[in-house]
Amino acid sequence: MTYALLVLAGVGVGAAGSMLGIGGGIFMVPLLLLTGLVPSAQGAAGTSIVGVMANGLSSTVAYARKRATNWKVGLMVIPGAMGGGWLGPWIGERIPSGALSLAFGIFLLYPAGILLLGKQPKDLFRGQGREGVGALWALGIGLLAGTAGGLFGIGGGVIMVPALTLLGLDMVPAVATSLLVMIPSAGTATVRHALAGNTRWELALPLALGVVMGSQIGPLVATRLPARWLRRLFALVLLYTASQMIQRGLT
Repeated sequence: MTYALLVLAGVGVGAAGSMLGIGGGIFMVPLLLLTGLVPSAQGAAGTSIVGVMANGLSSTVAYARKRATNWKVGLMVIPGAMGGGWLGPWIGERIPSGALSLAFGIFLLYPAGILLLGKQPKDLFRGQGREGVGALWALGIGLLAGTAGGLFGIGGGVIMVPALTLLGLDMVPAVATSLLVMIPSAGTATVRHALAGNTRWELALPLALGVVMGSQIGPLVATRLPARWLRRLFALVLLYTASQMIQRGLT
């Protein structure tokens, strides 16, 4: 029964991630921790990141069909993201679980605040970009997003998509390129977490299966719902989750 519920939860996470332009880890990590399925923040991150990689794979296929991915920029960002994907779990192994939960709860306030305004993370810097993405900027964006993704078990899209938009990419290419980068970044973090014994595969695989399905149906659902109010609803969920994670980290 638990596995079936995890698949269903994965469908919801995948749909939410594809509707909101985020990886879904910001939902999976609290789900695993607050339900008691995983006892530590490191274990939740190591389990969630498998679903993030699945989301990147599934969504990238969908965007590739529409020729929306900027492969040149993606290849520039990937090296830094892969380095961050290895660095994030390394940092996480040296932080107490409570402190990591507290940091994650504080981190959640960022996407929650954006969504509460009725915006998506990818809309944050709309129309304020500069032309082109330099190699050093791409490396820095990848390193920052990959480190956050590996540390917290998220995709890093809440960092990467606004940054790529600020640096000149249009909305859809920024989202598609971020999802492409997520594949090797989350893959690297998955290997690092697995080697450290943080991955609960019996939980990760059902979640990943659901995420793959949800990431395909999410855009279809989003076109039939009032997007601004949907984002605000998710923002309230995130704010509640952030408060619970902060409280967990302080106790």
